[in-house]
Amino acid sequence: MSSALDRLKNLTNKISSYERARKENLVVLQNLYNELGINQKVEEFSELFNFKAINLSGASLQNDSLGEIKKGKYLQILAIGYDRDAVVKSKNISLGYFGKAENVDVVLKDKIVEFIIRFRFEKSFMTLEHYYDMIEPFKENE
Repeated sequence: MSSALDRLKNLTNKISSYERARKENLVVLQNLYNELGINQKVEEFSELFNFKAINLSGASLQNDSLGEIKKGKYLQILAIGYDRDAVVKSKNISLGYFGKAENVDVVLKDKIVEFIIRFRFEKSFMTLEHYYDMIEPFKENE
């Protein structure tokens, strides 16, 4: 019994730490949204999450080379919009252009990378919630 209780406590701690991390992430993400001037392109913070994804050109987002500059490229935050009714369903929208990647201040570049990682962190929670809701009708069959 003790082991089941311990597992339940561990699971509860993990879930609550994820929720704390998510709340903290949103605060920092919104600060970066303002600091990087993305609020000039996307007026409402919540509208950011209408994009399918946000990507970066000019620097790596790979785990083993995170933030590494791609020489000769331009540092730019690109959002991927989706319009189901359009002929071309998705389009790239520039949320921020920062010039030649190798000329961008390292602190600024790191904030840009952090913004995208934090956006993806929150977007993953939203995706999880979406699919959790989608499986709800199937629970009747269990």
